[in-house]
Amino acid sequence: MKHPTSRQLHAYWDRLRGERAAPERSEIEPGEIRNLLADSFILETDPARRVNMVRLAGTRLCALFGRELRGHAFIDLWGDALPPSPTDPWRLVETVACDTVGIVAGLTGVTARDESIDLELLLLPLRHRGKTQARILGSLSPHCIPSWLGTRPILQVEAVSLRVLEVASAEPTAVRSFVEGLPEPANDPRPVRFGHLLVHEGGRGGA
Repeated sequence: MKHPTSRQLHAYWDRLRGERAAPERSEIEPGEIRNLLADSFILETDPARRVNMVRLAGTRLCALFGRELRGHAFIDLWGDALPPSPTDPWRLVETVACDTVGIVAGLTGVTARDESIDLELLLLPLRHRGKTQARILGSLSPHCIPSWLGTRPILQVEAVSLRVLEVASAEPTAVRSFVEGLPEPANDPRPVRFGHLLVHEGGRGGA
């Protein structure tokens, strides 16, 4: 994770969950992450019915897309340019919800004037009323604040890099990177290849 928001939100989530695979939605205290809220969101998910609705979305996140995102499908942020697997946004949501793992991805957003912006997406699983597939905590953070923020919205995004943060309780974190046409993570130790995946070892609290 490169963006400070991603790192801080992951650290907060990791502290809450302890030895569990994911913390409870009710444990999230907005006041404790007030400096991260502008770029953060919570999704309601139901893989069986392919539900991926935005329940809460930060002010800067809504400003980037020029609209209120609450109540809209998360995959709508990809616009009409839905990419093939593994960057299909539904697959990202399904992986986090069903496998109870985190995902960090590099995205590029584009406006109607073909202006582009680099973003970092973080998706982390949450339990909700005992269910592990009902909520996702996330952030979508721009690497720099564009001058057109709030005036020319992002129309669609696409993933340019992707990692799955696979966590086993009481064991080190293994960071798996899909390499089917996507670049490998930069500045990581030399990975070990397992089929079409590369495994990057990392500490439990960071990546």
